Amino acid sequence: MDERSEKQKMLAGAAYRAGDAELVADQARAAAWMARFNVSRTLPRAERDALLREGLGKVGPGAMIRPPFHCDYGYNIRLGRDVFLNFNCVILDVVAVTIGDGTQIGPGVQILTADHPRDPAERATGAEWGRPIVIGRNVWIGGGAILLPGITIGDDAIVGAGSVVTRDVSAGVTVVGNPARRRDA
Repeated sequence: MDERSEKQKMLAGAAYRAGDAELVADQARAAAWMARFNVSRTLPRAERDALLREGLGKVGPGAMIRPPFHCDYGYNIRLGRDVFLNFNCVILDVVAVTIGDGTQIGPGVQILTADHPRDPAERATGAEWGRPIVIGRNVWIGGGAILLPGITIGDDAIVGAGSVVTRDVSAGVTVVGNPARRRDA
């Protein structure tokens, strides 16, 4: 029997129950933070930056998120220097999401680490887990793109608008479509 808490299991990428009281409390804290952050457009930049650092695991210098923004917990999100997320981005951060320096993310992008059993009976138990997402440096992700659990995107890559990324993207490669595939120049 696994003696770890549901939060410990979640952070380790093991099967866990999201309805656990500790995780529900963490989600409530994140929701309260998002409510404040998502009305922060008129605040001076320094105050918005401080608010961003309060809600996320790491925020590099010059990183910016344009509200509204949505996440599960916030504490699993790490933004490098000069990262930019446009309006309406969603990050389901049940495990680590790392976004490298200088990366630009268009509006409505979804970064989804949460995963679920494929077997319907197992899925009905409420079990889920997460697989980390790593986005390299100087990546451009077009508006409306969706990144599925466990994806790594290499430095200098481009993900076309509306693409659904189901596999890793190598450094310097452009992918487009659903599922996203390499586009040769």
